[in-house]
Amino acid sequence: MHTPDEKGHPAGSHGHAEPRWKRDGVQVIPGNQLDANTAQTAGMDRRAAITYARTGAQKLWAGTVTIHANAKTGAHHHGPLESVIYVVRGRARMRWGDRLEFVAEAGPGDFIYVPPFVPHQEINASRDETLECVLVRSDGEAVVVNLDIEPVEKPEAVAWIDPIHKR
Repeated sequence: MHTPDEKGHPAGSHGHAEPRWKRDGVQVIPGNQLDANTAQTAGMDRRAAITYARTGAQKLWAGTVTIHANAKTGAHHHGPLESVIYVVRGRARMRWGDRLEFVAEAGPGDFIYVPPFVPHQEINASRDETLECVLVRSDGEAVVVNLDIEPVEKPEAVAWIDPIHKR
């Protein structure tokens, strides 16, 4: 196997072969085709966009997370992965620590960084607005370790409402 040159052509091909990036270049994942078949935590809805399985990404995972109004997730961490959360809409309250004793809030346009192995809980700080975020992690596979610790703000059961499941 030859190392590609600066234009993506196989070495020694002098530009006669199809560039690698033509087949293996940019991929667009439509927002309405995100994958719900990813690790979940009670109280939130994660959807994967960029994963190893879907795109071949080897060093990151990206997707969305939605937390319904007034909902709180269970305590969890993401193993050795680093996570970045970008708040698109709503107000996020993050709790972290061995007993989730630390707290911070973020709003639209804010970024949240979660280091590896940090126990945390995502909370929708709004009683009537959905919290929508974009989530990126430092590996192509999702890692979610749900924890059995007593959170400061206990998760609440929120009924899932959609066109089929009316109240």
